[in-house]
Amino acid sequence: MPDAKRSDQSLAIQLRSLQVAQIITATILTGFTLWALRRILEPFVLAVFLLIMIDGLARALRTHLPRFPRAAALPAAIAAILAIFGLTIWLTFDNASGFASESAVYATKINALLSRAAQHFGLTVTPTAASLIRELNPARFAGELATALSHFTEGAVFTLIYLGFLLASRRGFAEKAQAFFQTQDERSEAARIFERIRQGVERYIWVQTVVGLIITVLSAALMWATGLTHVAFWCAIIFLANYIPAIGAAIGVLFPAAFGLLEFDGVWRALVLVGGLEAIHFAVSHVVQPRMQGKSLNLDPIVILLALAFWGAVWGVIGAFLSTPLTVMAMAILAEFKATRPLAVLLSSDGKPYADLQSDG
Repeated sequence: MPDAKRSDQSLAIQLRSLQVAQIITATILTGFTLWALRRILEPFVLAVFLLIMIDGLARALRTHLPRFPRAAALPAAIAAILAIFGLTIWLTFDNASGFASESAVYATKINALLSRAAQHFGLTVTPTAASLIRELNPARFAGELATALSHFTEGAVFTLIYLGFLLASRRGFAEKAQAFFQTQDERSEAARIFERIRQGVERYIWVQTVVGLIITVLSAALMWATGLTHVAFWCAIIFLANYIPAIGAAIGVLFPAAFGLLEFDGVWRALVLVGGLEAIHFAVSHVVQPRMQGKSLNLDPIVILLALAFWGAVWGVIGAFLSTPLTVMAMAILAEFKATRPLAVLLSSDGKPYADLQSDG
């Protein structure tokens, strides 16, 4: 009997090891597939993300503005999201031309900063902006920059095309679900999974949007008070960077602070700007955001960082933006199947991957 018990335990350990190996292999193959198909999947997933935002905004208009015409809610939501999308692109190109026209002034200020640094550290040869540019050899990056701009334009066009087709076909989703799932129980289960995903993603978007607006408004007031230019552009950078979890907002506020070194005479205003922007980010992210978020996200903090690293490696900047919503989707789906439920438990913060959403219903 003891030998049989030890044999059963050994077999259980082997099966568990085989299961872990299968999960690791499936993760690697899935990651490679996502990377190989990134040019197709990136704009499509981004379009789905925008569709969820549009549906959520339209639902909010119907719920919180009873007098708002119900038929106009969806068109208004589409117009608002596309306006934000277009405004971001316009601000980027408009300010890029402004920066280019002022490049000579910035080069002079960079030379002055380099001269001060050389004197402070006792360097015999003072570097200049021109010498640094020669060392960096921008020609090496010209091809990569052109390729990146081409991919950005291509991705934006395909995202809008996918979004248009998704909006056109959304009315048939319910009929397709009825035909795809044969029994009422299967349809109810599918609807429950979809609702869980929708709630998780919409809650994340809502919290990040409100937190981003608070950080952006406070940062705009500080930038205006210190006399920084291109405030609208820096506000767009700070707001969009907030959607990258954990590190996005902290990095976003560094750009205007670094630019302040070039604009301001002396370093004190730049130091006030960087200190103030980081203080705003720290206070909002560690005081306001946890109170708003509560347990609605229910992702382990280390999982958020690992998801950011994984999706950033697979899909670059787009993956970094979508890392948390994609992980929320993955956790909701994994929790529905017995074989993958342990993975959902590991992803969750409290070991209950969907307890908070069940309580809502």
